[in-house]
Amino acid sequence: MSDTKLPPALTAPRTRALALCGALVTALFGVAAFVPLPYTLTFPGVTADTLGSYQDRPVLTITGAPVRSTQGQLRMVTISATNPGERNTFWRSLQAWFDPDEAVRPTETVYPQGDPAKAEEVTAQQMTESQDAATAAALSHLGLSPAQVKVKIDLGDIGGPSAGQMLALGIIDKLAGDGKGGDLTGGLTVAGTGTIDDQGVVGPVGGVPLKTQAAARDGATVFLLPKDECADAKVNTPAGLRLVPVGTLTESVSALEALRTGGAVPAC
Repeated sequence: MSDTKLPPALTAPRTRALALCGALVTALFGVAAFVPLPYTLTFPGVTADTLGSYQDRPVLTITGAPVRSTQGQLRMVTISATNPGERNTFWRSLQAWFDPDEAVRPTETVYPQGDPAKAEEVTAQQMTESQDAATAAALSHLGLSPAQVKVKIDLGDIGGPSAGQMLALGIIDKLAGDGKGGDLTGGLTVAGTGTIDDQGVVGPVGGVPLKTQAAARDGATVFLLPKDECADAKVNTPAGLRLVPVGTLTESVSALEALRTGGAVPAC
């Protein structure tokens, strides 16, 4: 078809140039939609009851002191991620951006130096340190000595530091409950996240919006979290999940007492 058969508006040099640019942009977007990008998709992971078992093994094994039978649950939560070798396209990343059950993160922040073995090594070390700090904080809270009471923690291949708070609460509940013959949880399914140091200070961990999704999925109605992460936690909070911010292990125990007794409970 020659230009003489087209409307004048379509035969003008500027119009033809714009049309060509539009075609090129469309082609570029089409290619970009399928080109792998250096991003990793993350989504709600598994949860584990620190008062119960994980992968058919007890999470907490305590010797040197009487251990209580408990009701309710204290669930630590995790985030899962796509494999480091799995390259996610622009289109797939865009889908995840609008999905409350997924998040997009630069791959190097999930897998240091792009090495999954290095990432596993780092998270395993973080978990070991977290377990030691949780044990020290819990026993100190109860006025017990590590020389007297031994705690073994088994969470399989779960790594990272974010289970600290829930492990410490699990130890306290197993050993002393609420101090009056009852449980810390009051029979509720309580989930939570947060690092902990040996002084009982609860610290931020990241990924809270995905962790609240995992908690609600597995039956939690209460979610304990570091105070500094309230704003993040309120993004797509699951219906029926109560957010309870804390800064220390003592505050966590007090918040659980308030939940049991109808007292004032911190809220985001």
